[in-house]
Amino acid sequence: MIGHVVAASLVSIDSRDRTPIYAQLDRGLRAAIATGRLQVGDQLPTVRQLAVDLRVNANTVARVYAELERAGILETRRGIGSFVAATPQQAHPPNEHARRLRAFVTRVLGDAAAVGFSIEEVVAEIGRHRHHVDR
Repeated sequence: MIGHVVAASLVSIDSRDRTPIYAQLDRGLRAAIATGRLQVGDQLPTVRQLAVDLRVNANTVARVYAELERAGILETRRGIGSFVAATPQQAHPPNEHARRLRAFVTRVLGDAAAVGFSIEEVVAEIGRHRHHVDR
């Protein structure tokens, strides 16, 4: 189980952000799974504990947990708790995953061009290093 101090550090809620708290929490949990900070089988804090840690309404946390369970990302075991059920790739819908990848590639290519590298040089370098990447 993830300790409540650690759980609060997995997701941050910004009260100044105009994004609804529900959406911030949903996005934060999906990101924690997608980045491996939460892995398949990890137990999440109880609804009440996460609500206290994040200083949000417990109904908001319950709603997010229920939505993530319907999406197959979480699994709730009655009397035991909620657990991560999805792989990182499943945590983001395909269109969101593709959008995030395009944004990442755009940033990398923009940064590379800013310091004088061509797309071909970047692709060649990625090809040389791809066997080093742990998947």
